[in-house]
Amino acid sequence: MQNFQLYKETSTTTDKSYNRKDWQGGYQSVTEEFDYWIDDIEGEIPPELNGTLFRNGPGLLDINGHKIHHPFDGDGMISRISFINGRAHFRNRFVRTEAYVEEQKAKKILYRGVFGTQKPGGWLANIFDFKLKNIANTNVIYWGGKLLALWEAAEPHQLDARTLETLGKEYFDGVLSGGEAFAAHPRFDPSCEQDNGAPCLVNFSIKPGLSTTITIFELDTTGKIVRKSANSVPGFAFIHDFAITPNYCIFFQNPVSFNPIPFALGMRGAGECIKFQPNQPTKVIVIPRQSPQKFIEEGGNPKGVKIMEMQSGFVFHHANAFEKDNEIVIDSICYEDLPQVEPESDFRETDFDAIKPGQLWRFHLNLEDSTVSSQLIESRCCEFPCVHPQKVGRNYRYLYMGAADAASGNAPLQAFEKVDLETGTKQVWSAAPHGFASEPIFVPRSRHGDEDDGWVLGLIYDSTHHRSDVVILDAKDLNQAPIAKLHLKHHIPYGLHGNFVREVFIDS
Repeated sequence: MQNFQLYKETSTTTDKSYNRKDWQGGYQSVTEEFDYWIDDIEGEIPPELNGTLFRNGPGLLDINGHKIHHPFDGDGMISRISFINGRAHFRNRFVRTEAYVEEQKAKKILYRGVFGTQKPGGWLANIFDFKLKNIANTNVIYWGGKLLALWEAAEPHQLDARTLETLGKEYFDGVLSGGEAFAAHPRFDPSCEQDNGAPCLVNFSIKPGLSTTITIFELDTTGKIVRKSANSVPGFAFIHDFAITPNYCIFFQNPVSFNPIPFALGMRGAGECIKFQPNQPTKVIVIPRQSPQKFIEEGGNPKGVKIMEMQSGFVFHHANAFEKDNEIVIDSICYEDLPQVEPESDFRETDFDAIKPGQLWRFHLNLEDSTVSSQLIESRCCEFPCVHPQKVGRNYRYLYMGAADAASGNAPLQAFEKVDLETGTKQVWSAAPHGFASEPIFVPRSRHGDEDDGWVLGLIYDSTHHRSDVVILDAKDLNQAPIAKLHLKHHIPYGLHGNFVREVFIDS
């Protein structure tokens, strides 16, 4: 099976857009919780930009000086930037999970992490300890009047949107059981057919094994789970993200194997026991969102699930998907393989030149003959794609994502890129050499404007001042300088995901 030929271009210059020591500064812990109006601003905040940007990510990279092995094991910290009448307010707070409270009290690591963090004492202290820490560090959403911190291997934590106080675990009126997963990558369908055109939230959970159960949840606007279905697929599945269309959920089953023995014996974290299998195909799993009977009546597989194979590769994140004739089109960030998380390694010493970049590909899934074709859209190193919220699951034109400063090679994200999928033109705003980017969020100016009429919001780590900036870019033209840069009083460690909502949770 042919692999993705992702690394088509090699940089011919030895000059780098970044200094690794500068980049490392963004991986220092933040221990203080802040609450202040942002007064240090370059430019002006658009007065019509009102709402709240929520971000989540690992705020602690150590416990009382004891370093964690991988940032994905860091305790979740919610950052909230509220925009109101041309002003902005910042607040952050750690999610008070049971494990966070216990470890802060003990001032030491008490739990194993999925990505290799071990309790002190070597393998004897970790052997047969399968209790993992719910770190609530991957995403934060506001839905049905509730603010939820998500971590894909367990239930969400509910927070007070105004104070960010942790209120407890969320079980959706008992639909979720204790410890049941609720993934960190929900999709927001702007117009759900089964809810008479009202928006709905679609999410999933994974229960891996020799066969894997994929459970799909759909929530109405009140936050109630109104549909839940479990689907079994062959083999072990390691899936972080998925995509939706009005009729389907689409998953990429990455070709990996899991050997639990080193984990059980206390020698490795669970994530360190996952190994990429380059000679195996990537599988595409298409699950209908309609009722099984309706799917059968329209010619679908009686079991309701269609599985296709394509070239070997690894996908963390999808940009969007839509239906066209007898196809599903899906745009995804693809890697040639999954870099192994090694024991005794230090993620702060990452050699970017030794790792091949993620790049943007388009896949055509033919539902009639179960074939997959692909094309490379962007060879520049990129990650964290986003689209207009009204275009989720629909044919769309504009895509925004974090990107490297250079057009070729692998590097930390230092820029935001806009791709016009209709014309192929691209725009890049870069914070290099001393700035480092995270996930961008597109915020439409209104529901009825052009698809790119709005702003791109993002956090930039400024290594020169060891602080983070909130940048506001004109989504129509990323080649321009930012409309505004909001300088925070501190830095925010590199985060994972977040969302923007129109509600404002602070008094003006």
